[in-house]
Amino acid sequence: MRYRFALPGRLPRGTAGRIAGAAAVCVTLAGLLSTPALAAPRPHTATATAARAHLSVPSPAAASTVATERPATQARRLSPAQLPPQRPTSTRHAGPRQVKAASCAPADFGSRTGSALVSYVRSATPDCVNTLFSVTGTDARDIFRQAQMLTVAHAFTRTAGQYRGDNSGSLLQLVLFLRAGYYARFNHPGDVGAYTSRLTTAVTSGTDTFFARAHSRDVTAANGDILGETVILTDSADQQGRYLSVYRRLLTDYDSSYDSVDSMIRAVNDVYTPLWRGNWNPAYVRAVEADPRIAGTLYDFALAHTDQLGTDLAFLDANAGMNLARYTEHSGLRDTVRPLTKDLLDRTGITGPTAGLWVAVATQANSYDKADCSYYDVCDLPEKLDKAVLPVTRHCDANVTVRAQALTAADLDAACAGVLRQDAWFRSVVKADGAIPGQYASTVRLVVFASRADYRTYAGAMYGISTDNGGMTLGGDPSDPANEPMSVMYQKDHDDGFPARIWNLNHEYTHFLDARDDMKGDFARQISVPDVWWIEGVAEYVSYGYRGLADDQAVQEAGRHTYRLSTLFENTYDNSDVTRTYPWGYLAVRYMVERHPDDVQRMLARFRVGDYAGGHAVYHDGIGTRYDADFDQWLTACAAGACTRPTSA
Repeated sequence: MRYRFALPGRLPRGTAGRIAGAAAVCVTLAGLLSTPALAAPRPHTATATAARAHLSVPSPAAASTVATERPATQARRLSPAQLPPQRPTSTRHAGPRQVKAASCAPADFGSRTGSALVSYVRSATPDCVNTLFSVTGTDARDIFRQAQMLTVAHAFTRTAGQYRGDNSGSLLQLVLFLRAGYYARFNHPGDVGAYTSRLTTAVTSGTDTFFARAHSRDVTAANGDILGETVILTDSADQQGRYLSVYRRLLTDYDSSYDSVDSMIRAVNDVYTPLWRGNWNPAYVRAVEADPRIAGTLYDFALAHTDQLGTDLAFLDANAGMNLARYTEHSGLRDTVRPLTKDLLDRTGITGPTAGLWVAVATQANSYDKADCSYYDVCDLPEKLDKAVLPVTRHCDANVTVRAQALTAADLDAACAGVLRQDAWFRSVVKADGAIPGQYASTVRLVVFASRADYRTYAGAMYGISTDNGGMTLGGDPSDPANEPMSVMYQKDHDDGFPARIWNLNHEYTHFLDARDDMKGDFARQISVPDVWWIEGVAEYVSYGYRGLADDQAVQEAGRHTYRLSTLFENTYDNSDVTRTYPWGYLAVRYMVERHPDDVQRMLARFRVGDYAGGHAVYHDGIGTRYDADFDQWLTACAAGACTRPTSA
């Protein structure tokens, strides 16, 4: 889309806990409940301090996903302060895949109430319930109005009271349903309707009951999934302040015995979601100010687990430092967290094995204590990082520039040749005569980090992008004369089929070409209609075809006949998972380009003038379901070998 390190000793382990604990010596756990715990969660109209007035409240977490190596898209650069904690890279719910329910449509949930609704939620698979995060309109109201949420919340409490450390009571599905409801309510409040303190009381009754159960502390795969989702539910319900003691316990209890249990690693990492997003909730900030021991817990965790830096578990340590430094925004916490934040920076480095922690901490300190950035030595952080991390520059031609961390001269030659030759191949596919006139979208910067770990460490801080993906392209604002599109990627340590081992290079470059030649306007305008089948599909189609390769995953998917073409035409980033977006996008585009090129040209003619509704009408209204039967037959041939031959322009 588009080693264990010996750090110089400064503060003895546990010192931070004593510093923070001294301020909280008279605060009991009940003190956390002195915050207004029954306020219904909603987009906050107040902020804890004026410093973040320019930052909107982040949405509650969507359906749980993992960091993938698929490319990603993002409408615009974000402030690094808006980027959430990093996610793990392995697969959540990694157990045997459950058989899907006979039906999993929004109406299956919205048409049921009371015990019938609870029974249906229990019988659905977690994957099915996760589809509810994308519902809107009347479906959202039918499914998630308060009466429905109360019904499921009461069932959640009853089930939590009998929790045995596994999903035998379908507790996971109930928690996911509640999370999806809060997500829908936050993002589409007019669709869902009001939530009141009655719902908060019902949900916290369930979460209180769950965390009180001894089995919620089991270090097992079965418990990990449910534990993690319940932790995130405390955030979705805006009850972060109520559960500070739970978050502290989860971080304190973590040790190496968790490392072989994927879901438990996730559950520990899930603690960072409420600790981060809670900063936009005044009640949470007051709770931390009243009992700041969580700051010491985060500091101690970051110091205790520096051996994770440079490994696949680096996110756990980096996220601890990030959340500690995030507190520098709040005047009531600065005296406590400033010295701890600076100490972490002093113990780590901008490059080298400890960089993951340094960058995570520096980013937050620079964002939320900017007036005193010199105290931390993080002023002008993006420029400081650019100078330290990207020493290589190559101008492939007047329009394509490569900035890199470690590309050799041979790598640069291969990368430049690999993209410059792609222009003609792409234009032979889309039949473009040239760039869309009147736009500033004809130059591109290709940023290449030395590894995925380096990408995850630096790219967010430098470019304001999510790094839980396999690369990203930002088209910017093509109406701005200073606009410069950019693709941010990384090298693999083995031959991955891309020039110079730059993962997804030709996919990301296709996004640039498509925006230059076919898609007028910025990214938000481009996705104003369901056209992700084209945006991601053509990037995959050109990437594979230009390199003379078949898309093996797409060929496998073709044999499953999962989707009708008319269904793929309605792909959005919200309603489509990775498989529907990429291999099925490839199949849809390959079919249309090779079997119905005139329809493709009619669609692109509208896209090129910014008429996205008109382009959508070409395939939504003009084609509709007319090609579904032929597409299904084509899939059969594709799976039988017709698609193993590389495409040719």
